[in-house]
Amino acid sequence: MALALLAAPARAQTPAPAPTFRLTSPTIADGGSLPKAQVFQGFGCEGGDQSPALVWSGAPAGTRSFVLTVYDPDAPTGSGWWHWVLADLSADLGGLPAGAGAASAQGLPAGAWQGRNDYGRHAFGGACPPPGDRPHRYVFTLHALKVERLGVPADASAALIGYMTRAHSLGQAAFTATYGR
Repeated sequence: MALALLAAPARAQTPAPAPTFRLTSPTIADGGSLPKAQVFQGFGCEGGDQSPALVWSGAPAGTRSFVLTVYDPDAPTGSGWWHWVLADLSADLGGLPAGAGAASAQGLPAGAWQGRNDYGRHAFGGACPPPGDRPHRYVFTLHALKVERLGVPADASAALIGYMTRAHSLGQAAFTATYGR
């Protein structure tokens, strides 16, 4: 009997599932519509032009920083529209308060910085699709990076920031909201 126990193969231990990397907002449901607070103030739009509160969890192992982007792939530009680019967020963070994307940068966590959006500002820029277009999609994406700093100039385009983000990516979490007028 003892020999049979010694000869029996060991049972494989099933590893615990990895946490799921998630990005959510307490005020915007995935697939829901953007509230007036996240609508641009200008170009015929009248909104609060305020970045929403965001919460995240389950970042991949080895995450050293985050980049957050908000992008409208439906903008009639041929290349979409970047509404917010936020880089060098500390890996210790689990979210941002509403209004963190103000042009004053007062609400940003230490070390983080805002890239130039397609409105030409270093800030969050709210939704403002052309009147009569079908509702546009606004994709909020948090990228987990294997580097502490992205290493691009402060005046880098959203495309360059996106390129370097993908080069250092460990994973991403996203949700999409819509808005039309």
